[in-house]
Amino acid sequence: MLYNLFVDTSVLPPTQKGRQYEIRAIALREFAGLKRDEEKLNPFELAHYAKLLVATFEQIEPFLTEETRRHLLKEGKDKWSGGACSQTLPGGRKLIILNPTHNKNRQNATLMEEICHVFLGHQPSRLAIQNVNKRGKPIARDYREADEEAAYSVGAAALVPYSALRRMVLQGKTSRDIARHFNVSRELVEYRMKVSRLWEQYKESVLQGV
Repeated sequence: MLYNLFVDTSVLPPTQKGRQYEIRAIALREFAGLKRDEEKLNPFELAHYAKLLVATFEQIEPFLTEETRRHLLKEGKDKWSGGACSQTLPGGRKLIILNPTHNKNRQNATLMEEICHVFLGHQPSRLAIQNVNKRGKPIARDYREADEEAAYSVGAAALVPYSALRRMVLQGKTSRDIARHFNVSRELVEYRMKVSRLWEQYKESVLQGV
């Protein structure tokens, strides 16, 4: 189980929900063999243990229609980050596809979220027609909001641990510096600052140059 841990509360964020997510993230980092909070977590190495097979877009491209390929890479490229097939492969692994138009930092966060769904024991989301428009097309997607929040939050915490983030904020490092260190996006770092109650401290020490 990922939850039965003895953790120094001084390395946890101040909110109850944040602490729950952080404890799970610490367990994931320990499982990955990381010993220091400033070490980078590589989701592509961890994916193997979650029984996920990350396929390149080039590998699946021959199986797509030209219309589908064009939509995924052009007009629809900002509407998806990645996805996992609900059916397992013969070897027991699940196929993961990442958006090839996104940079590596954003792909790290997407893959980490999929890994967390596995480690947290979440059931795959189901597509369900709750309503249709005048053309008979589905206009609603059924998914578990709590699972999505938990997977993203734990994944983000595993990539950018609170203890290291707080220390770097106190050292006056910018969100861009921290993002570069952990191989994630600046947006993810700033999200972590806000949910961990470090944002005001960051603005005082960095944005105002104090």
